[in-house]
Amino acid sequence: MFKNYLKIAFRNLTKYKAFSFINIAGVSLGLSCFLLLALYVKDELAYDRFHEHADRIYRLNRTFLANDGTESLRLGHAAPPFGPLVKQDFPQVEQVVRLLETGALVKYGEKRFSEEQMFAAEANIFKVFTFNIERGNPGKALENPFSILFSKPMAEKYFGNDDPIGKVVRLDNQFDYTVTGVFEPLPAQSHFHPNFLISFSTLNDDRIYGAEGLRTNWGNNSFSTFLLLPKHYNPKNLTDAFPAFQNKHVGPNTSKFSILTLTKLTDIHLRSHLDSEIEANGDIQYVYLFSAIGLFILLIACINYMNLATAKSATRAKEVGMRKVIGAVRAQLVNQFLSESVLLVLISVLIAFVVVVLCLPLFNNFTQKQLSMGALLDPVFLAILSGITIFTGLVAGSYPAFFMTGFQPIAVLKGKIASALKNGQLRQTLVVAQFAIAVALIISTAVVYSQMRYVQNYKLGYSKDQVITFSMPDDSTLDVEAIRQRFKDHAGVREVGRSSRIPSGRLLDSWEAFVMKGDSMAPTEINIKSLSVDEDFIPAYQIAMAAGRNFSRQYPTDRTNGFVLNETAARLLGWKNPAEAIGNRFGYGEIRGQIIGVTKDYHFESLHQKVAPIVMFYQPGRLGRVSVQVAGNDIQGAIAHIGSVWNQRFPDVPFQYEFLDQRFGKLYAREQTQQLLFGIFAGIAIFISCMGLLGLSMFMAELRTKEIGVRKVLGASVPSIVGLLSKDFLKPVLVAILIASPIAWYGMKNWLQDFAYHTEIKWWVFLLAGVLSVTIALFTVSFQSIRAALMNPVRSLRSE
Repeated sequence: MFKNYLKIAFRNLTKYKAFSFINIAGVSLGLSCFLLLALYVKDELAYDRFHEHADRIYRLNRTFLANDGTESLRLGHAAPPFGPLVKQDFPQVEQVVRLLETGALVKYGEKRFSEEQMFAAEANIFKVFTFNIERGNPGKALENPFSILFSKPMAEKYFGNDDPIGKVVRLDNQFDYTVTGVFEPLPAQSHFHPNFLISFSTLNDDRIYGAEGLRTNWGNNSFSTFLLLPKHYNPKNLTDAFPAFQNKHVGPNTSKFSILTLTKLTDIHLRSHLDSEIEANGDIQYVYLFSAIGLFILLIACINYMNLATAKSATRAKEVGMRKVIGAVRAQLVNQFLSESVLLVLISVLIAFVVVVLCLPLFNNFTQKQLSMGALLDPVFLAILSGITIFTGLVAGSYPAFFMTGFQPIAVLKGKIASALKNGQLRQTLVVAQFAIAVALIISTAVVYSQMRYVQNYKLGYSKDQVITFSMPDDSTLDVEAIRQRFKDHAGVREVGRSSRIPSGRLLDSWEAFVMKGDSMAPTEINIKSLSVDEDFIPAYQIAMAAGRNFSRQYPTDRTNGFVLNETAARLLGWKNPAEAIGNRFGYGEIRGQIIGVTKDYHFESLHQKVAPIVMFYQPGRLGRVSVQVAGNDIQGAIAHIGSVWNQRFPDVPFQYEFLDQRFGKLYAREQTQQLLFGIFAGIAIFISCMGLLGLSMFMAELRTKEIGVRKVLGASVPSIVGLLSKDFLKPVLVAILIASPIAWYGMKNWLQDFAYHTEIKWWVFLLAGVLSVTIALFTVSFQSIRAALMNPVRSLRSE
């Protein structure tokens, strides 16, 4: 019997070639989108799960509270003393390992490169994290100071095919490190990717950090600290004990402004969005979003097939009736329809696999992923895919199977089925669902595009164009003024400013601020972010002054006790206008001085964050970031000149720079990817929906063949018949627009809340989505309506 089902199924597929092609194309397209998005979701959910103890590793976080109790800084890092003290006070913790991210100029022979993703790691790192050590002894590789491990690509970069073990490399032209191991790079699904591991004990050297600092420095929260907990241990036991732990070791009231928390390793990538992370993380909301889009498009494809299968059902009604008359039971007829549906889906799956293979490189480029078809061959994934294939086939074929086989043979053979099929409320509902999803995606695409335009055109309060940035070597003996002047010898170099951080980064530094109250300085409850700058930083970015003046070399005291605030800081500190702040006494940390200027507000961070209150002051030793404003008519000449000066002054350090507007663009790379994917999948959803609408129009035209013939004989014109047929098809589209608009508005309104500064959802977005949907639907329907209206009425009246 099963063989007979397949034989008839193949015959029907080849007999109705046009319908089979549309069906297979729609389901294949829907499955292709689903598979691509499933690969993306699978990859996102796999982060850090390759570690053997992934379910027992937790990261220590530190959050600082402002005086009013609000969170002022949320860090995925902690101060260095916390690690050993946690292990000392909580013996149930199996392992504690600290990492410190850094970078250095690495030199071996004639090869020298400025390297990032270098981590100082404690010797027990391999007891916590799972590394594949290709060469060296993992138990001893990081025991001795000035030991270094290379990732395999880095080892090949510096040593070629030579054995690197025992080789000596020089870092920052100061320290010699001995290579003690080579490790395989961590998978892409890791929240950090070290290229080098250096022994943590190296930091004990006073020239680098100092053992005393590792024991007592509670202010430098730059250390990633991970805890390996026992099996089935409740981490809440630790977090409940952390307030008393801090008060004991840091200070009696530390827990009032400092909170320690734990984040599970496998939650870091998708659920941790703190102010400091080792690498940019993903977002669980995007996983939910892409999962929903994948399922919705698959649902649209199923609906599309159901509509097309129903459209062909009328032509097989008498076949069903005859089968019942000669003894076929309903179960056999249901199995026949379902087997045809599952067979069609299986063919579609094979085609979908081919489409995914062809599209995967482009999809990887869009999402900045390294997805491969190998993930689809995972047994669990294959089982899920098989289940989805069978489920899709059964769902897509269920309506024609159970609907068509439910009629009495006598009704079918007398032609009464036609009138029943005309009143297909379910089909109308399915079309509404199809277009509601498509319209919602169109609206979402338009809103994301509008927000991206808003971000790109938003006035940031500083000039980000024609500014290049780079880091200056950390050398206290540098004659910075002479180097600056050499840079400015070229006419294309307008300004050269230095600062501790540059715009588009995060403001993570803050001390306690003091203002005059009565006759003495009193602390404020305002958390003000600090930015160390020189006299040329503000001119380099063309930041406007709201009151007072910029730092000046003509006033030596500006470097010792001068402060410049932004408008937000001045307002929060109680001055009604910027001019009132000028000349007032001000304190920040241990420094006391006066306010000499107030700048207009500028968006140092991304538009996801509100303008932070900022205090700028001169702080030697923290001005390692250089910003150069170059003339637009000779950018390359200016860069070449700066590179020449650099190579003369720092011959052993490669000159590496980047444009600030490129850094700015990276802030919204995720949103731009989302915009592109929304647009692509909205187009696919519309396309599949239109195929479903085409099926419905073909179905209705077939059922109303005689009616159309009678109307033409009685004098109806072609346009009137086209209008008659088209208006019924446009009703579900209009209903879909009414349903989708408020849902899309609510979803995108919540999405925009992620931006501190965002555009409003304009009325034209809904009009655009509506007009676009109606136009496409009308074009689709008109094609079949015109064909039906032009049919010879004699043939129409003869049709059965």
